[in-house]
Amino acid sequence: MDIKKLLNEIKCGRLTFEEAEKMLDKAAFDEMEFAKIDTGRKARTGRSEVIYCQGKADEHLLRIFERIYRNEGEVLGTRASEKQYKIIAEHFPEVKFSNISGIIKIEKPKERIGCIAVCTAGTADIGVAEEAAETAEFFGNNVVRVYDVGVCGIHRLLSRIDVINKANCIIAVAGMEGALAGVLGGLVDKPVIAVPTSVGYGANFGGLSALLTMINSCSNGVAVTNIDNGYGAGYIASQINELGVRK
Repeated sequence: MDIKKLLNEIKCGRLTFEEAEKMLDKAAFDEMEFAKIDTGRKARTGRSEVIYCQGKADEHLLRIFERIYRNEGEVLGTRASEKQYKIIAEHFPEVKFSNISGIIKIEKPKERIGCIAVCTAGTADIGVAEEAAETAEFFGNNVVRVYDVGVCGIHRLLSRIDVINKANCIIAVAGMEGALAGVLGGLVDKPVIAVPTSVGYGANFGGLSALLTMINSCSNGVAVTNIDNGYGAGYIASQINELGVRK
């Protein structure tokens, strides 16, 4: 952004101070030698930057975590290991970690809105489902969990369908053949976000079979994330839920 041009616009009265401040907020980032922290992301998108922890050097992760926490007063990280959690906890004792979801976070108290239903086909899918659920909760949403309701015993799903349909959107997490999302899409009047998981035997091809089933579903209202991408599902569900509450 051309700061001189911006200041001239204010001087000439074509831009108010408040408008200029918002523009600067949206364009802002913190320069680090190994990262650029997107401090303007919340102003642009409504949600702050989230850390993808897997593969980051310990020192880099710690410094990025510290910088985001200093700027925002809270921070969310995905795909964290227990080792990474312990490193962070030495400097931030209040940090919380789930070895099921891989979520690491320091969270401000907040009022949660609306409702998102997170469903799994089996218990082995819960790790990905919890990544989605905890992400949605971090961004201020109420979440109802409906786990182990796969098509092998569809009566289990039908026993909870009224609860599921009260949500503004539904996340369906499934491995193996990934049929849960299509079944839900034919039973509910809400958008379904399908998350294929890498759970399954060899012909599952690390989640590819579930992915192909979900993107080829004949049910209406089903959209699909990448394999094991609980975070992505939780994020977009948060946006959908927020729109539902605004009505």
